Amino acid sequence: MLKIWISGSNGQIGKAINSVLEPLQFEVFNTDKDEVDIADVDEVFRFGEVNRPDIIINCSGVTDMDYCEANPKEAYRVNAIGARNLSIVARKIDAKIVQISTDDVFDGKSTKPYKEFDTPNPRTVYGKSKLAGENYVKEFTHKHFVIRSTWVYGKGNNYIFDLLEAVKTGKPVAVAADQFGAPTSAKELAKFVLHIVSGREYGTYHATCKGTCSRYAYAKEILKMTGKTAKLKAVPTLESDLTSVRPAYAVLDGFIMDIVHVYEFLSWKESLEEFLREEGLYEQ
Repeated sequence: MLKIWISGSNGQIGKAINSVLEPLQFEVFNTDKDEVDIADVDEVFRFGEVNRPDIIINCSGVTDMDYCEANPKEAYRVNAIGARNLSIVARKIDAKIVQISTDDVFDGKSTKPYKEFDTPNPRTVYGKSKLAGENYVKEFTHKHFVIRSTWVYGKGNNYIFDLLEAVKTGKPVAVAADQFGAPTSAKELAKFVLHIVSGREYGTYHATCKGTCSRYAYAKEILKMTGKTAKLKAVPTLESDLTSVRPAYAVLDGFIMDIVHVYEFLSWKESLEEFLREEGLYEQ
């Protein structure tokens, strides 16, 4: 039985991994910041050396864009130094490590999907700190999987629930029409993570559900599937009610995944419908 350590297990992706893993296949160590502060190298080493997991999945992170801008030291402490500590202990105990990353490592100025080999150019503190975390992982251990995704939603705070809460007011909701990405369910991402760690196809992957849409089109589909009626107003990002300033073009090309044929994601609409059904929100 393989030992797997999920750091950040209370987050959307951590919860999703726990929901899809086979309990007879893994002995699971779930930790969040209250159990192990990944930015504390001594805590990380104690936990890693005592439990000696075969796989470490780093789902921890400070993800609130505005908070990161206001608290850059904390963003780097968790997103960069935390990743460094986990990768160092992974190398010491010969464990594989999965680093969950983001499209925010790119500047969003492209007009075509970003491949894994495109040069990152983050514009936000969040993106810069996540890129620093990626670089530490690549520097300290070769048995790594850096997985970039975008517009992830699952159990917890996310865009879907924010939108549905906003429409309850009966007021028009302003939604960004100039942001493009691939809504990706945490469950689909979790399935990919558990699949990829079973092999040795190490490296960086762009992992998203299939297809692309604007944030506005995404919102319209959410309302359509949940049977809600509301007035949506297509606006620039800066005028949006629900979206912080992020890279305008957040479309990732799963170039490496296509080459090595390791996994095939569902379309973003299929996975959205599945999520809404599981949450009891699908009413189409």
